Amino acid sequence: MEQRVLGRTGRKVSVVGLGTWQLGADWGEVREEDALAVLDAAVAEGVTLFDTADVYGDGRSEQLIGRYLRERPDAGIFVATKMGRRVAQVPENYVLDNFRAWNDRSRANLGVDTLDLVQLHCPPTAVYSSDAVFDALDTLVEEQRIAAYAVSVETCEEALTAIARPGVASVQIILNALRLKPLEQVLPAAAEAGVGIIARVPLASGLLSGRYTKDTVFPADDHRTYNRHGEAFDQGETFSGVDYATGLEAAAEFAALAPEGATPAQTALRWIIQQPGVTTVIPGARSVEQAHANAEAAALPPLPQSTLDAVRDLYDRSIRAQVHHRW
Repeated sequence: MEQRVLGRTGRKVSVVGLGTWQLGADWGEVREEDALAVLDAAVAEGVTLFDTADVYGDGRSEQLIGRYLRERPDAGIFVATKMGRRVAQVPENYVLDNFRAWNDRSRANLGVDTLDLVQLHCPPTAVYSSDAVFDALDTLVEEQRIAAYAVSVETCEEALTAIARPGVASVQIILNALRLKPLEQVLPAAAEAGVGIIARVPLASGLLSGRYTKDTVFPADDHRTYNRHGEAFDQGETFSGVDYATGLEAAAEFAALAPEGATPAQTALRWIIQQPGVTTVIPGARSVEQAHANAEAAALPPLPQSTLDAVRDLYDRSIRAQVHHRW
């Protein structure tokens, strides 16, 4: 699989990584043996980046990855984790002592001395403008607790503020065929600054897979049930903030753009991979089959300009007015 340098980390990672939120919580139950099988299937396809967070399953996702790293030390995996969402979301909690404590927990969960990459996990907007926060992150690097740091953001404005920070290695942002705003300023600014882009929620919480209908029922412990209107965390994390009924209609139209031999989900991933400035995309997978299919998107030929134009037209007609002003 193609490998690209992840911004200021200097490390190469696969263009399709693996998001592991679903292996911890909030997507229904995943058994441990199934989770480890998903990790192994991704690696077999050439995936070299796992994205996780200390809050996914309150550490379960990190612990599963840690077990896999012990069992497969030869796999060459780059682990990007996140911190900050296990406490009240106020800027006052983003201080060095807390960073060290959160860092210690993640290192123990993952079984490593130095974390490859730690991302601030969608912190309050004021955090991005705090010199003290980034001084503290620099201290973690100096102490060799982390090799590099980054941010995971909700809005394009937050991304642009972070990109201007000289120590930020990468920015993780929602980007998919129903969320095009990052293409306008964020991706060009990141490319110019040498900052990596990790694209998350690439299938709009599964909408762009084309597998759901108005009658689909998600489990009660699935965020696609309990967070549709932002009840638990930012609404943009669930279906990219798009109303479910609107999203279904757009997804059906998108599915018709899939080239022969590719699924709608693979087409959605291929669309992201070829956006200038993107380093890697991190779809989740709850089964071995999904892990294989997601990774295979990297081998698809580039989508033609006619398809790219059709995606833009779909967004402008159906989605833009609903989400563009917020994120």
